[in-house]
Amino acid sequence: MIRILQSSWMTALTGGLIYLGVTFALLSPAKFEGVRAAQAEADAPKSPNDDPSWKFRNPEMEQWMNELKHEKEALELRAQQLQELAVRLETDRKELNTVTQTVYQLQAEFDKNVLRINEQEAANLKRQVKMLSDMNSDAAAALIREMPEDEAVKILFLMKNDATGGILATMSQLGKSEALRAASIMEKLRRTLPPEPKTAPKSF
Repeated sequence: MIRILQSSWMTALTGGLIYLGVTFALLSPAKFEGVRAAQAEADAPKSPNDDPSWKFRNPEMEQWMNELKHEKEALELRAQQLQELAVRLETDRKELNTVTQTVYQLQAEFDKNVLRINEQEAANLKRQVKMLSDMNSDAAAALIREMPEDEAVKILFLMKNDATGGILATMSQLGKSEALRAASIMEKLRRTLPPEPKTAPKSF
């Protein structure tokens, strides 16, 4: 009996039985119940409330964020439009300043080259015109020669053309200097403006 137990095939058989017993004990269905339960729990659909905080989604919050994004884009577009408008206004302002300066220079040049008869002096000039019109050309020319040139121009401007022509013709015969003065007076007569008519009062 002892020989049988000590034989090699008996040893091998005993080892095989022990291996099968250990394997069955380790791989029995009861051992896998916990694993299957854990797997089933992992595969089961989760409630939204079970999600971690970083996976939380609020539709109202997302809508609010979208609205803020649209408002930000609208504000950026409006700011760009305002900036472009400011550039255009600055360009228009510079152009307007240039035009205004040009008009001012032209007006100054015009005023320098034009002789105006204002309303306040018109009455006095007309009295002198009446007095000179009653004189002959020689006497009128003598008086005109003693006047400042601009004053003489205003008086001759208000006189009739025939009387003015006679006086200037007489002056041109009194020597070269008087002829040049007569020519200067004739030139200024072309650039003399009559007094502006009085504006009638408005009726209410």
